[in-house]
Amino acid sequence: MYGAFKAHLATELTEIEDAGLFKRERGIAGPQGPEITVGDTQVLNFCANNYLGLADHPSIVAAAHTALDEWGYGLASVRFICGTQDQHLELETRLSTFLGTQETILFASCFDANGGVFETLFGAEDAIISDALNHASLIDGIRLSKARRYRYANCDMAELEARLQEAADARFRVIVTDGVFSMDGFVAPLEAICDLADKYDALVLVDDSHAVGFMGETGAGTPELCGVADRVDIVTGTLGKALGGASGGYVSGHSEIVQLLRQRARPYLFSNTLAPAIVAGSLAALDLVEGAGDARVRLQHNAELFRALMTEAGFELLPGNHPIVPVMFGDAAVTAQIAAELQRRGVFVTAFSFPVVPRGEARIRVQLSAAHTESQIKACVTAFIDAARAVQPGE
Repeated sequence: MYGAFKAHLATELTEIEDAGLFKRERGIAGPQGPEITVGDTQVLNFCANNYLGLADHPSIVAAAHTALDEWGYGLASVRFICGTQDQHLELETRLSTFLGTQETILFASCFDANGGVFETLFGAEDAIISDALNHASLIDGIRLSKARRYRYANCDMAELEARLQEAADARFRVIVTDGVFSMDGFVAPLEAICDLADKYDALVLVDDSHAVGFMGETGAGTPELCGVADRVDIVTGTLGKALGGASGGYVSGHSEIVQLLRQRARPYLFSNTLAPAIVAGSLAALDLVEGAGDARVRLQHNAELFRALMTEAGFELLPGNHPIVPVMFGDAAVTAQIAAELQRRGVFVTAFSFPVVPRGEARIRVQLSAAHTESQIKACVTAFIDAARAVQPGE
């Protein structure tokens, strides 16, 4: 029975390989950090979402260790049966305070959070208007809803307004956007989006996974950065990037929204509770983030330094001021070769090409951390120069 299906899968895998799109996972030894061990080689790590460098912070590791003794390894249940500990409630309250929202609900991941929010809140009478470059989890979550779906070009406010006008007959309209678009490092124009939401009586949902913890004056993310924290209705995010780098996600916003999610969001109702050690580590991460003003300044400095040095060296970068810095090469094969050369020169990065990014826009997405030193950043730039010369000697 499996024979024909096996042949079909083999063909699919061969096509992926031939297109240069096969993803190979490279094992690392030891914890996440600005330097990691790959095989038996120490390399500089410039492709993690470890924005504040907290993934191996001693305080977070200690909190997780203590939680194993005090709270156990797992809950073996879902939240509403017997899977809610006091620390889960504490983390939800702490996140609400940090984000300036009324209430927060935890999920196993932000993918689950985005997978549960739309189906629960919106039906066939409603309309969801989504940015074309939104994260896959938003796209998949929107597909689960029976609401009418509209799409507007990335950050194109004229097209967003046109879609809002098309959806004028909907019961409820919700504009959905990433706070930061992960392949480009662009910050969504949230003030303009909120202005259109006010004009057309729409809700606003922001996935702020690539901003919470380090963008905005206190690190509360893009709504704070853009001055619209009181105008965004729903914020989703992750604990797996700046907030400690482990796993877990959340939806935060108006109390009524969160309360309905507790009653009907399927990823919440039918998935095991977030592990106790992760909850404790996330609480410790929030303690650190709330006092991480210096780290946020250092992260911004590191991003600016890398951009300046790479621009001086003649590389094409997408504009912006986020610690996601896409280095553009265009050709997928060339980009993959340069990434491989970089690893041989002690720099760990990943090449991205179609279908993750549009055809002809292959890139290496460099991600800066507050934990990087200036000497590490300069070494990364030197490696880029050498790798590009090795792959494209005539240029």
